[in-house]
Amino acid sequence: MSEENKEVVAEETTTQSTETTAVEQQNPQEFLENFNWHKYEQGIEAVDEAKLKEFEEALKGTIGFVNESDVIEGTVIRITDRDAIIDINSKSEGVISLNEFRYNQNLAVGDKVEVLVDKREDSSGQLVLSHKKARVIKAWERVNNAHETGEVVNGFVKCRTRGGMIVDVFGIEAFLPGSQIDVKPIRDYDQYVEKTMEFKVVKINHEFKNVVVSHKALIEADIEEQKKEIIGQLEKGQVLEGVVKNITSYGVFVDLGGVDGLVHITDLSWSRINHPNEVVELDQKLNVVILDFDDNKSRIQLGLKQLSAHPWEALDANLKVGDKVTGEVVVIADYGAFVEVEQGVEGLIHVSEMSYSTHLRSAQDFVKVGDKVEAEILTLDREDRKMSLGMKQLHQDPWTDITTKYPVGSTHTGTVRNYTNFGVFVELEEGIDGLVYISDLSWTKKIKHPSDFVTVGQQLEVQVLELDVENRKLNLGHKQTQDNPWDGHEDTFAIGSTHQGTIKDKNDKGATVTLEGGVEGFAPTRFLEKEDGSKLGKGDTADFVVLEFSKEYRRVVVSHTSIFKEQEKRNVKAAVKKAAEVEKVTLGDIGGLADLKKQMDAKAKKKK
Repeated sequence: MSEENKEVVAEETTTQSTETTAVEQQNPQEFLENFNWHKYEQGIEAVDEAKLKEFEEALKGTIGFVNESDVIEGTVIRITDRDAIIDINSKSEGVISLNEFRYNQNLAVGDKVEVLVDKREDSSGQLVLSHKKARVIKAWERVNNAHETGEVVNGFVKCRTRGGMIVDVFGIEAFLPGSQIDVKPIRDYDQYVEKTMEFKVVKINHEFKNVVVSHKALIEADIEEQKKEIIGQLEKGQVLEGVVKNITSYGVFVDLGGVDGLVHITDLSWSRINHPNEVVELDQKLNVVILDFDDNKSRIQLGLKQLSAHPWEALDANLKVGDKVTGEVVVIADYGAFVEVEQGVEGLIHVSEMSYSTHLRSAQDFVKVGDKVEAEILTLDREDRKMSLGMKQLHQDPWTDITTKYPVGSTHTGTVRNYTNFGVFVELEEGIDGLVYISDLSWTKKIKHPSDFVTVGQQLEVQVLELDVENRKLNLGHKQTQDNPWDGHEDTFAIGSTHQGTIKDKNDKGATVTLEGGVEGFAPTRFLEKEDGSKLGKGDTADFVVLEFSKEYRRVVVSHTSIFKEQEKRNVKAAVKKAAEVEKVTLGDIGGLADLKKQMDAKAKKKK
């Protein structure tokens, strides 16, 4: 070691020894409170904040001083492969990534750009700038200003989105609702994509950073003056040219040049139409006449058919009642059908004039919409523009030769069309039907309601019983087409004859008994008693004696009780007769009569 080095080491050792001695002599608590921890940790003396602030205040206003978050204008002084070097006339230049200039592919040295001072210096002492943040801040300032002043701004339509479009305004994505694109409904949104248009900022939500713009507002402002001018000149009966703006099921909205009017579906055509699109189409130009409007002319009623003469005025003057016409069925109702005999001229065929049948049905049973039909004019009122037609008049009335086709006593097959409580209506042919009373349906069955015997649509054989041509009434019978079984029943069911029967039904008055051949008889309650004193019930089969028979009223009254009652009477008569024939009555005979009497008394007592 050189002499010089030895002297340095000796000096440092002496200094350390002196400091150590001083520390050892200093109070520990005082030492900790006064120890320079910043120098110990950072290796340098701490900066006095008060002096630093004082220094910064002194720099303010001097050239090159900037505050963080300031948006200022800078100059591009150099461009590298990745960055742009920006001079903002401060103590150092800033570096901004070229990614922030992707929207500007033509960035060049010397260009002026807006930048935000992100940091005056980072850990390496570099000035940190941002062009993107500066654009956003400036863009919001311009958007807010445009909203407050109503300034018209340019925007680039980027793409479609749900319910509208996304528009770039000053670099901010704004929403353009579909209803705010134009004053008329838009059907093709794609025609606006990638186009630059003028807009008005109509709403800003600062909390969610949302901007809503409108192109429609600009159009409305332009046409408002036109609208006032047009409304001021409107008069009833005036004919104007318009464009079909919208079509609904009830009418057509026509744009008269900033003012909308409605042509109701009934004012589109003299002919009946189902939907307005049968007459007009969207964007079609047409002439319309003003029919009416309200006091402030906000609701304008227009007409299209009124520009042409009413079809009734052009109707052939020689057309009269009784003439035949051909037309198309345009409307069907339950009561009839409307037939268009000429464009705009309709006649009604009532359902009663469609067929000679007296059973009125729905018009749909005869015609349908679109059918071509021939009819005869029944009434014609040119003043009230009404016409009634008839179809059945083109065919011969079937009642004309009714006596020849359906004489009394003749038998025919018809169709059951309807029935009531008292009978059945049977149609022999279209326009000719007759009534079969319930009593003329069967010789043997007791029918409570016709539906128990026939069904609608069923074929039924009938015989003509009565014919009233003047009143068009026909009385028919079904049972008359068969032999009357009661002619043979008179001998079979002679009074006093005995037959086996089954109780079909029973009530308080008696029971219905089914006898041989399907004949039904009636047994009063008092004649249902059996020999043991009990009563016959429903479903029981027993012997019955005929008490009464009526061929005219088809009535048979029978009794079961009378069978054993008559036998008892016959037994008594036989015993009495035998006793009378004996000259001398023995005690044994008397005893026999006494026994018989006891048996009869016991039965009578048992019944009581």
